[in-house]
This record gives sequence, structure tokens and C-alpha cells, in this order.
Amino acid sequence: MVRIAFDDLARATFIERPNRFIVRCRLQETGEEVEAHLADPGRLKELLLPGAVLYLRFAAQAHRKTKWSAALVLAPDGQTLVSLQATMANRLAAQAMAQKKIPALANWDLSRAEYSFAGSRFDFYLQNQIKQEMLLEVKSCTLVHDGVAMFPDAVTARGKRHVQELTRLQRSGEFETAILFVVQRADGQIFRPASQIDPAFSKALKEAYDQGVEVLVYQAQVDLAGITWGQQLPTDFS
Repeated sequence: MVRIAFDDLARATFIERPNRFIVRCRLQETGEEVEAHLADPGRLKELLLPGAVLYLRFAAQAHRKTKWSAALVLAPDGQTLVSLQATMANRLAAQAMAQKKIPALANWDLSRAEYSFAGSRFDFYLQNQIKQEMLLEVKSCTLVHDGVAMFPDAVTARGKRHVQELTRLQRSGEFETAILFVVQRADGQIFRPASQIDPAFSKALKEAYDQGVEVLVYQAQVDLAGITWGQQLPTDFS
């Protein structure tokens, strides 16, 4: 099983988000108002609603400005927990590849993370037994509406550029390439690019798929004790 356990989490109530990387909230146990680091740069406007339930991880290190980190948020349905830790997608993906839990990548071995090539940096560099090379980019997805998981939740010029670079490398034959979306919540049933939010990214992703870039989507199961690698979701480009 691919699973990452959480430390003990403190329940809090969301108040506001003064900037991209900080949330202000009130600890439910003590009533203390605190600031917490937010490691997800997305807009999260469907999740970070006034009064939303957050779960915080205590992280008091000398170099930090905040003593807390936002780990989870309870979706408006009152049931679905959503991970707010964007880097968790990469950690889960690395474990899933090591345990051969992604059939499309089962013949590839993870060789290096944070691989730089031609002025760009990609999340993972893989090789197979005959020394073919693959570049893999991982994206954390937290937006789900009526069972449809979507990415992005805000315009991402950087994300579009990564997709276009992978498409160029795939077309040139320099590398095999793949994009892996990790849906960090359990209520997605299908994946679609969020064309209503970022049509340019959505167009680039469809072109990548048409040019042979592997597009994979996997769901994670989230609870208060940890996050577990889940099932593959179908992808709809129509």
C-alpha cells in the first residue's frame, strides 16, 4: 500500500487568506487566532470559504515565521477531506512508482527527482531496462465539481509552458514524456482540463495528449490519519 501518515492535526476554523501562502484561522480547542503556512498556491476559492474547517500541523521551527501548516480542509459537502499539501502529490507519486502501482509506468524506474534539461526543471527523470528516458511532470489537483476533477483552479502560465515543453520533447523523440495528475481528495469520478478557467492550459494539454504525451490521473483517499494512493480516473478531453 502507498500511504503517507500525518502527524496529529489540530482542528481550526478558517477566517481569511491574507496572501497566497498564509491562512488565518482560529484553533477550535483553545479559541486562539493563528496564522498557518499554506503550501498550495492555487486559488482554492471553492474550499477556503469563511467558517470552513481546517486541520493544521504544528511545525514550530526556528526559521519559520508561522508555527502551523495547513494540512487539510473539509469540503463544503461536510464529508470530503482535501489535502492542501501540493508536494504530497510528488511524494505519493514517487512511492507509487517505486511500488509499481502505476501500470503505465511499471516498466520505468525512477532515477532522479528535480531533473533539469534545456533550461527547464521536471519533477522526475525515469529510465527503463533498455536505457530509454522519460520525463514526468506531476500536478496536484484539488478542484472537484459534481464528481469531475479539474485542473487548474487558476490560470497557470508555468503549467502551460511545462506541458508544451513535454510535447516538444515527445515529438522530437528526445524523451518519452508523461503528466501525472494526483487528485488529493476522494470524490472525483472523472478528470477534465478546466477549460473554463484556463483555456490555454487546457488546449496545451489536449495537444500534448494528441502528440503522444502520456496523461495519467490518479485519486488519493484522504483521512485524518494520512493519505493513500487510490484508483486511476478516466480522462475526458471532449
